[in-house]
Amino acid sequence: MNSEKLWWTSSCGRVELQIDFDDALACSHSGSCDSDIEWLRTCPYIIEQLSKLSPKLIADGLKECGAWDADELADHDANLSRLLWIACCDLRDQTENAGE
Repeated sequence: MNSEKLWWTSSCGRVELQIDFDDALACSHSGSCDSDIEWLRTCPYIIEQLSKLSPKLIADGLKECGAWDADELADHDANLSRLLWIACCDLRDQTENAGE
């Protein structure tokens, strides 16, 4: 896909990602997005960004969401997918609400 890349910043402000708009849309629809996020995590531009983030930074940021317990947040691989999914959903919401 070749679309405009959008910047996403976590609510804590410590994590930033740049995601293609089309990719964000493809990974933030109703129903399960697990396979879409799994696919997006194989994209070189996403791999490069996620590889620079520490497990603690991601877990701490996700902890603020309050959706996962300590045992769940100990799974770094799952946390990477969770973070990416949240980023895609936020970007979708931001673009849909931009005209309001």
